[in-house]
Amino acid sequence: MICVSRAVSTAALRLALAGACLVPTMAAPAAAQTVAKAPAVPTEPLTIATQGGPKRFAVEVMRDDAGRSRGLMFRRHMAADHGMLFDFERVQPVTMWMKNTYLSLDMVFIRADGTVARVAADTEPLSTAIIPSNEPVLAVLELNAGTAARAGIKPGDRIEHPLFAKAR
Repeated sequence: MICVSRAVSTAALRLALAGACLVPTMAAPAAAQTVAKAPAVPTEPLTIATQGGPKRFAVEVMRDDAGRSRGLMFRRHMAADHGMLFDFERVQPVTMWMKNTYLSLDMVFIRADGTVARVAADTEPLSTAIIPSNEPVLAVLELNAGTAARAGIKPGDRIEHPLFAKAR
């Protein structure tokens, strides 16, 4: 999953998109194999306080531009109780897309205080359609598609993770 924040420079975005456009369609499986062999990112516990009770996940946290740009691209599987948390380091409107992402995802946009601002459910794999936060957020949590509905995750729910503890 590639994420694009408004804080990303236009030149950096052009470079990233140009690089993606230069890769022939047939090269995607090789790229997928390369990404799959990258070292595993450690996970951190994250809990979502929902009306139906707490929902617990193990999340990889992307804290830099390289990690946020790579996201879940080329992965073909993610465990049901796992996710990826994108830390944008400051509150801002963000946009995401699904280029080179084979998994359908639920995107949970999170305010600085840890409350859910918006849930974009069942995103389309491999799409370049822009998915906006619709308001300034600090982070985005990606979960397997359908997880938000099954777990009852809705706007206003609270995310419990150290990233949001400093904002309270």
